[in-house]
Amino acid sequence: MTHPSASEQEHYRRLQWHCRRGIKEVEVLLLPFFERHYRQLGAADQRLFEKLLEQHDVEMFEWFTHRATPEDPELARIVGMVLGRVEP
Repeated sequence: MTHPSASEQEHYRRLQWHCRRGIKEVEVLLLPFFERHYRQLGAADQRLFEKLLEQHDVEMFEWFTHRATPEDPELARIVGMVLGRVEP
């Protein structure tokens, strides 16, 4: 098993920081998903999660509370992954 490089560790810490959001309901889904599942995702899904982090908190809140669905089917898929792996 190889250890992550310093740049990979820095990237991970930066992403972890970006999981901290202004809307607590969004953060309590993003952060546990990231910490428990991000490293096991394939590269494409990791990039997709990073794309999710670029979205506005209000939009993510709507998606995570099932009030709306992302127009982008790939974002809808990652939202589903987050909800499926974090919600009870």
